[in-house]
Amino acid sequence: MATARTVQVTFDCADPARVATFWAAVLGYELDLAASAASDPAGIGPRLFFQRVPEGKVVKNRVHLDVRVGTGLVGDERLRALEAEGARLEALGATRVRLLPADDEDESCLVMQDVEGNEFCLD
Repeated sequence: MATARTVQVTFDCADPARVATFWAAVLGYELDLAASAASDPAGIGPRLFFQRVPEGKVVKNRVHLDVRVGTGLVGDERLRALEAEGARLEALGATRVRLLPADDEDESCLVMQDVEGNEFCLD
Protein backbone atom coordinates (compact mmCIF):
# COMPACT_ATOMS: atom_id res chain seq x y z
CA MET A 1 0.00 0.00 0.00
CA ALA A 2 1.31 3.45 -0.95
CA THR A 3 2.05 6.01 1.74
CA ALA A 4 -0.25 9.03 1.71
CA ARG A 5 1.55 12.24 0.86
CA THR A 6 0.85 15.79 1.89
CA VAL A 7 0.64 18.43 -0.82
CA GLN A 8 1.59 22.05 -1.15
CA VAL A 9 -0.31 24.24 -3.61
CA THR A 10 2.09 26.53 -5.48
CA PHE A 11 1.04 29.76 -7.18
CA ASP A 12 3.19 31.33 -9.88
CA CYS A 13 2.89 35.09 -9.46
CA ALA A 14 4.50 38.47 -10.01
CA ASP A 15 4.21 39.66 -6.39
CA PRO A 16 4.43 36.75 -3.92
CA ALA A 17 3.93 38.92 -0.81
CA ARG A 18 0.74 40.48 -2.18
CA VAL A 19 -0.78 37.18 -3.30
CA ALA A 20 0.24 35.38 -0.08
CA THR A 21 -1.31 38.14 2.02
CA PHE A 22 -4.55 37.91 0.02
CA TRP A 23 -4.87 34.12 0.35
CA ALA A 24 -3.98 34.11 4.05
CA ALA A 25 -6.84 36.57 4.63
CA VAL A 26 -9.25 34.56 2.46
CA LEU A 27 -8.60 31.27 4.23
CA GLY A 28 -7.72 32.40 7.75
CA TYR A 29 -4.22 30.98 7.26
CA GLU A 30 -1.04 32.10 9.01
CA LEU A 31 1.12 34.26 6.79
CA ASP A 32 4.88 33.67 6.48
CA LEU A 33 6.17 36.45 4.24
CA ALA A 34 9.78 35.37 4.77
CA ALA A 35 8.91 32.10 3.04
CA SER A 36 6.24 33.53 0.70
CA ALA A 37 3.80 31.04 2.16
CA ALA A 38 0.55 30.66 4.06
CA SER A 39 -0.33 27.70 6.27
CA ASP A 40 -3.44 26.35 7.95
CA PRO A 41 -3.02 27.08 11.68
CA ALA A 42 -4.75 23.78 12.46
CA GLY A 43 -2.36 21.88 10.19
CA ILE A 44 -5.20 20.30 8.20
CA GLY A 45 -5.28 22.21 4.92
CA PRO A 46 -2.42 22.33 2.44
CA ARG A 47 0.38 24.87 2.69
CA LEU A 48 0.22 27.52 -0.02
CA PHE A 49 3.50 28.66 -1.56
CA PHE A 50 3.88 31.71 -3.80
CA GLN A 51 6.81 31.85 -6.22
CA ARG A 52 7.84 34.77 -8.36
CA VAL A 53 7.91 34.10 -12.09
CA PRO A 54 8.86 36.54 -14.85
CA GLU A 55 5.90 35.90 -17.16
CA GLY A 56 2.37 37.13 -16.55
CA LYS A 57 -0.80 35.07 -16.49
CA VAL A 58 -2.10 34.61 -20.05
CA VAL A 59 -4.77 31.87 -20.00
CA LYS A 60 -7.47 30.44 -17.75
CA ASN A 61 -6.29 28.24 -14.88
CA ARG A 62 -6.52 24.49 -15.50
CA VAL A 63 -6.63 23.92 -11.73
CA HIS A 64 -8.30 26.23 -9.25
CA LEU A 65 -9.24 26.40 -5.60
CA ASP A 66 -12.85 26.08 -4.43
CA VAL A 67 -13.35 28.03 -1.20
CA ARG A 68 -16.15 26.14 0.57
CA VAL A 69 -18.47 28.78 2.03
CA GLY A 70 -21.87 27.33 1.13
CA THR A 71 -21.45 23.69 2.08
CA GLY A 72 -24.83 22.22 3.00
CA LEU A 73 -26.72 25.37 1.99
CA VAL A 74 -29.20 25.50 -0.88
CA GLY A 75 -31.25 28.06 -2.74
CA ASP A 76 -31.44 31.62 -1.42
CA GLU A 77 -29.55 30.77 1.77
CA ARG A 78 -26.59 29.53 -0.30
CA LEU A 79 -26.72 32.60 -2.57
CA ARG A 80 -26.65 34.93 0.46
CA ALA A 81 -23.58 33.11 1.85
CA LEU A 82 -21.78 33.29 -1.52
CA GLU A 83 -22.63 36.98 -2.01
CA ALA A 84 -21.56 37.91 1.53
CA GLU A 85 -18.20 36.16 1.17
CA GLY A 86 -17.78 37.57 -2.34
CA ALA A 87 -18.24 41.10 -0.99
CA ARG A 88 -15.67 40.45 1.78
CA LEU A 89 -13.14 39.18 -0.75
CA GLU A 90 -13.74 42.07 -3.15
CA ALA A 91 -12.73 44.38 -0.28
CA LEU A 92 -9.46 42.39 -0.10
CA GLY A 93 -8.83 42.93 -3.83
CA ALA A 94 -10.64 39.99 -5.45
CA THR A 95 -12.71 40.47 -8.61
CA ARG A 96 -16.12 38.95 -9.14
CA VAL A 97 -16.32 37.16 -12.52
CA ARG A 98 -19.77 35.57 -12.66
CA LEU A 99 -22.39 33.67 -10.72
CA LEU A 100 -23.04 30.15 -11.97
CA PRO A 101 -26.68 29.57 -10.99
CA ALA A 102 -27.98 26.28 -9.64
CA ASP A 103 -29.17 23.74 -12.18
CA ASP A 104 -30.50 20.17 -12.05
CA GLU A 105 -27.08 18.83 -11.00
CA ASP A 106 -25.15 21.51 -9.11
CA GLU A 107 -25.82 24.25 -6.59
CA SER A 108 -24.78 27.83 -7.32
CA CYS A 109 -21.16 28.93 -7.14
CA LEU A 110 -19.50 32.30 -7.56
CA VAL A 111 -16.46 32.51 -9.86
CA MET A 112 -13.87 35.07 -8.72
CA GLN A 113 -10.28 36.10 -9.41
CA ASP A 114 -7.57 36.81 -6.85
CA VAL A 115 -5.36 39.91 -6.85
CA GLU A 116 -3.34 38.64 -9.85
CA GLY A 117 -6.25 37.24 -11.86
CA ASN A 118 -6.11 33.58 -10.77
CA GLU A 119 -9.58 32.08 -10.92
CA PHE A 120 -11.20 30.48 -7.89
CA CYS A 121 -14.74 29.62 -6.89
CA LEU A 122 -16.82 30.32 -3.84
CA ASP A 123 -18.65 27.03 -3.50
